[in-house]
Order: sequence, then C-alpha cells, then structure tokens
Amino acid sequence: MYNVTDIKVGFLGFGNMGQAIADGLLYTKTLQPDQIYACGGSYGRLKNNAEVRGIHACYDAKEVVEASDVLVIAVKPGMVEPVLSPLGALLKEKMILSVVANYLFEDYEKILPEGCHHLSTIPNTPVSVGEGITICEKKHSLTEEGYRIIMELLSGIGLAVEVDGDQVNIASTISGCAPAFASMFTEALADAGVMYGLPRKMAYQLAGQMITGTGKLMTESGKHPGEMKDNVCSPGGTTIVGVAALEKCGMRAAVIEAVEAVMDKYGIN
Repeated sequence: MYNVTDIKVGFLGFGNMGQAIADGLLYTKTLQPDQIYACGGSYGRLKNNAEVRGIHACYDAKEVVEASDVLVIAVKPGMVEPVLSPLGALLKEKMILSVVANYLFEDYEKILPEGCHHLSTIPNTPVSVGEGITICEKKHSLTEEGYRIIMELLSGIGLAVEVDGDQVNIASTISGCAPAFASMFTEALADAGVMYGLPRKMAYQLAGQMITGTGKLMTESGKHPGEMKDNVCSPGGTTIVGVAALEKCGMRAAVIEAVEAVMDKYGIN
C-alpha cells in the first residue's frame, strides 16, 4: 500500500505549472524535496530550478519514470504523445496525473498502452501556495488506491473538484483563467490607491489581502456573493456609490464577456 509520505512523484515537464505544483507540494509539506523528480527542456535550466527546491533533476523522461510512483504530465499539449510514446510499457505500473490543458481521458486512451491508470486535471497557479483549485475529470482509470493517493496530493495544495468531461473547460476557465482577471482588478484597485496617495507596495498589499480574505470568507461561510456585497453597502453610504459606478461601467458584462471569449477559443459557443 502506498502512503504519501513515501511515494515518489515525477514531473515530465517542469515549466510554470509543473513548478507551481511542486512548489505547492513543498510549501504545504505534502511532500519532501527528496520525493520529487523532474525532467524537461534545457537540462541546465532544469538543474537550476531543481537545485533551488532541493529536488532531483533527471536527464530524460525514462529516468523520471523509473524513479517515480506518480507521474505528472506537465508538457505542452503538442508534446504529450512524443514524450509518452517512447516510454511504452514503463507507464503501466504508474499513477499518471495529467495537468495538460484540454487533454482529457479519451485523448490519453488513444496514445497510452492498454491498462494504464490515468486522471486528467487542470490546476491553477495558486496551487503554489496551497490555495489552488484543481479541476479533475470524473472519468479516469486509476485504481482505488491510486485515486486516493492522487486526491491526497491535490487536496494538499488546495481544492480538488470533480466535473464531467463536458464541464472541464468552463470550470477551468473560472478557476484557471480568472486569476489573471482577478489580478487585473487588483492592479486597478491598487492604481486607484496610488492615485490618492498610498505607496504602491502598500496598495498592492491591501488589495491582495482583500481578495484573499473575501474569497476565504465566501468559501468558508457559504454566503452568496450578493449577500456579502449587501453586507458592506450601508444605505446612503460610501460603498454603494462605488458599486453603482461599477454597474454603470459594465463590470459584470465585462467579466461575462471575458469568459465567453475564452470559451470561444475552445470552440464552445
């Protein structure tokens, strides 16, 4: 039986998302550095990225597979098949966790050897500080034990949510693209603070913590966001004036249109 305390996790690809997941696993102490292996890209750059984290840098995918129990596929979509195909039967005894955008169960069934155990997911970048969201496709071929291990890893770095395959894109848009939208809002809010005299560092700190606290309050209290908004808006007060200005400028419509633009990119209308 596997335990998270003694498994080895290998990253095939160690770009931004691979590093974010590894950082989250280390930040939350879900794993220790000597439990993590990685390969990908320039070996010199990989070695530098590995050394600062204390993890193992491997020369190639085969070395990672042979050292690991869980394989995290973290390459670009066009590289999935070229990376996995040469590994063949070596993949059969592994727990395979994909974090490749828009690469789902049926896509892997076409390229993996028969009998491989795999799950497709899409995490967001806040996993790096243990406050992420990982969208997990319900359909998978992990064993019961493999699923337990994978979900324990994912739950250690944030919220893991199961959705049907046809909901993966919209769920990952809300969780994965929206950090960019939220960052734009945070930056704009901080700019307004600077305009009225706040030091920029302080303005960013206040805006960032406001996002963190508001999100935590909503998820932990279960309150509707409209209720939370109403609780801050006193009759004839200051906040309702700002809310009215946002409504006048079409903030809600802009956010919805941003999501629609992403879904159009997926080819979903």
